Amino acid sequence: MNLITKPTWVLPFFFFLFFFSTMVSITISYCVSEDNNNLCCNNNVYEGSWVLDDSYPLYDSKTCPFIRKEFDCQKYGRPDHIYLKYRWQPNDCDLPRFDGGDFLKILKGKKIMFIGDSISLDHFESFLCLIHSAIPFDSEIIRETNGSVSSIIFKHYEVSVMLYSSHYLVDIVEEAIGRVLKLDSLNGGDVWKEMDVLIFNTWLWWYRSGETQPWDYVQDGDMILKDMDRMEAFQKGLTTWAKWVNTSVDIEKTRVIFQGISPSHYKGSEWGEPKVTNCGNETEPVSGSIYNGPLPKALFVLTDVLNQIEKPVHLLNITTLSQLRKDGHPSKYNAFKGMDCTHWCIAGVQDTWNQLLYVAINNYNITIS
Repeated sequence: MNLITKPTWVLPFFFFLFFFSTMVSITISYCVSEDNNNLCCNNNVYEGSWVLDDSYPLYDSKTCPFIRKEFDCQKYGRPDHIYLKYRWQPNDCDLPRFDGGDFLKILKGKKIMFIGDSISLDHFESFLCLIHSAIPFDSEIIRETNGSVSSIIFKHYEVSVMLYSSHYLVDIVEEAIGRVLKLDSLNGGDVWKEMDVLIFNTWLWWYRSGETQPWDYVQDGDMILKDMDRMEAFQKGLTTWAKWVNTSVDIEKTRVIFQGISPSHYKGSEWGEPKVTNCGNETEPVSGSIYNGPLPKALFVLTDVLNQIEKPVHLLNITTLSQLRKDGHPSKYNAFKGMDCTHWCIAGVQDTWNQLLYVAINNYNITIS
């Protein structure tokens, strides 16, 4: 199984030289596909634009049994359908269509795990829908839940797709003083090491406060603090994860992917509509390749930490292409009728994330020099 590991970032030009000086040295050794004219070999698949394609969506959400009520926009009354018809078109190549049957062959006998928060859940369910649409209707599917781990096993193909729920990747421990977020403690790694493909994500919960914050104190080394700068905490937590990758991942067995920072759409000024305060009435993407709003600060922290990792990690750099999709969120079309411009409709944008995951696993081999 081959994997692209080049952490490519879609950044404004004035940041280019800074990041160029700190990028991990990476060489592309070959592209597995013989048809290099159509597949994205040796090209940046994360730079491009959204184009209408009547052959989309890749599946009918009504036939997928895995979509939670938070993400099932069509079921909960979204009246428009154009948002389902957009395909990601990289600037210099054609992104291969997701082939669930082929993916199952690649992953035969393997375990793939998504690790993170509700954005990972969203991503996981999109992946399951894409795979489910490619298998015979009578295929045996086994569902299992064990603590923080949910598993879907496609028995005939010997493929396990798993979700490990973790808001921060690092640990929250119940102690005498209360719930403590430990920035230098990571106990989930024993389970992760058993996997063949790992897709990590964290960011959404780092700025949670008040009643929704799931910890009472944060521990930084020997210091127990009531709070600290959240971006600094994010950086320290990610660094703990990066150390785990460096010391614990067997690169002969396990491929590591980090899903980039998923954007939200609550500021219309970022897409040229300053009076708009959410995504509720958005039905089309931003045209072209440029999003006027800033990149999330968390992306700069993430790229800095990724550069500290000695072992190959691929950045699934979905931030900018997802920023362009102000139309892709559930908004009020979910079971709770609340305005959600953070998660994504299924079917929808996250299917493209999984197309890019498919490219990363299937079409490239990268060596670190």
